[in-house]
Amino acid sequence: MLKVEEMAFSYRRNEYLLNKLSFEITPGGVYGLLGKNGSGKSTLLYLMTGLMFPQIGTITFDGTPVGKRTPAMLQEIYLLPEEFDLPEVSIETYVKYNASFYPRFDREQFDNYIRIFELPEVKKLSQYSMGQKKKFIVSFALATNTRLLFMDEPTNGMDIPSKSQFRKAMALGMSDDRSIIISTHQVRDLENMLDRVLVLHDNTMMLNESIVRIAEKLEFVHSTSKDDLQGCIYSAFTPEGFVGVRPNTQGIETHVDFEVLFNALINHPQVFSQLFV
Repeated sequence: MLKVEEMAFSYRRNEYLLNKLSFEITPGGVYGLLGKNGSGKSTLLYLMTGLMFPQIGTITFDGTPVGKRTPAMLQEIYLLPEEFDLPEVSIETYVKYNASFYPRFDREQFDNYIRIFELPEVKKLSQYSMGQKKKFIVSFALATNTRLLFMDEPTNGMDIPSKSQFRKAMALGMSDDRSIIISTHQVRDLENMLDRVLVLHDNTMMLNESIVRIAEKLEFVHSTSKDDLQGCIYSAFTPEGFVGVRPNTQGIETHVDFEVLFNALINHPQVFSQLFV
């Protein structure tokens, strides 16, 4: 569906923020885009939607360069940025003037998402709090039913109950022909949602693997005893006890801990490059 080939991007001459990225987004999955602050996550989202342009390489949607931003492509892509403004209009007016750009927009689905998020009726969207605005725009984004949906830090500004509502809405918003790419620092908000993990680090895509393969290759350890961390690539002490990750030599099925995975990866990249070949 979306293909990135040998792509490089720089804000400064001869200093690439992203370098030699090659990967594909295929239908029917939720992708988690992880990385440190400043690693280029938001920039990559803008590149994949054709709002920015790479210096090297290509990004195509169904074979067409995304930079052309054709009407046929734009009705299949929706980008929810981290920061946004909502106009001083009613929900009805907003839907009336924006839903028409998306042929598969479903008003019944939209109303259902609004109910899931327990959003109150208001005369103007500007009356919503920041968290409520985020829930409104997530509801609209999911209801567009675009084949590609990009979300940049969608749970920022949401409280704990709202994040649970977000996971419920996301589950209802998925389909076999749709892919959702979520850039986030709040990795625990995405637990049990992701099908694939993309990790940006040191200007490149350091990891691009399915959750299934990660669970096959790695064993995640949570224990009250430091002795249980033997053989770990990476380990740390937390208020809940010791955590770590090691090669899964015994075929043990464990829950993927995204925080441990990310920290292990950026601290021991060579080990991971050997594990995931």
